[in-house]
Amino acid sequence: MRLLRGDEARAKLKPSFKLRAGDTLELELPPPPPPPGPLRPAALPLEVLLADDALIALDKPAGLTVHPGAGNRDRTLVNVLLHHYGDSLSQAGGEERPGIVHRLDKDTSGVILVARTDLAHRLLSRQFHDRTTHKLYLALVRGDPPDTAEVDAPLGRHPKDRKKMAVVSGGRAAQTAFRVRERWPGYALVEARPRTGRTHQIRVHLKSIGCPIVADATYGGGERLSRADLGLDLDAPLLERHALHAHRLEFEHPTTKERSTVEAPLPEDMQAAIAALRERYPSA
Repeated sequence: MRLLRGDEARAKLKPSFKLRAGDTLELELPPPPPPPGPLRPAALPLEVLLADDALIALDKPAGLTVHPGAGNRDRTLVNVLLHHYGDSLSQAGGEERPGIVHRLDKDTSGVILVARTDLAHRLLSRQFHDRTTHKLYLALVRGDPPDTAEVDAPLGRHPKDRKKMAVVSGGRAAQTAFRVRERWPGYALVEARPRTGRTHQIRVHLKSIGCPIVADATYGGGERLSRADLGLDLDAPLLERHALHAHRLEFEHPTTKERSTVEAPLPEDMQAAIAALRERYPSA
């Protein structure tokens, strides 16, 4: 029997090392990290679209992560909510996600709902699960998309890059409807109506039809868009994040049971990019 420990084990345990029956290995594991401390409120502004005793509808800015995760526990939407609303948030989603019913990607702007009571949280979550909410996104894309399109393509983890999603055989069912609002040579403003709620769904579906979202470095839309990229003078950055905005959300109010619709206007960076395209192609 061989007993390997310490430096000897580190020297010999290479991929080619062969263990024999009866060998004993002794491993020293580092102690587990201490549990994270309580979340700290962050005094950042919130753009409130609707607020009552049951829920809050917000216009989330691009660049703000929704809930805490590895490496970011202090500057998320949850931290900002704690500053503004304290304990008056639903706890149904757990201590790390008070009030959070659904999420948007960090660099996606627009409408997001926050529950203030556990009952509202459960009822709103059920609507998202049952697909009875109606969501409308606006995306500025590269390419020449058809006037309308229905993309029905399953999504799963990218086979080579686990941080990305991709259209994969055997993935989870995903459907998105698209309609062009306005187009210019090489670009278009597109409405996206997701029927399902998969991770990165709109971004991946647009890539799959050859029209990635502008400034979406992950899915082929480039890293940024500037006036110089459009051949305009007075060079200035226009978009430095993917141009996707959650424009409208329709849902059943958990208290009144009435259909409610909340809209968030296009953010300034997307407005500036559209204005530049209209300037560059005035007759488009």
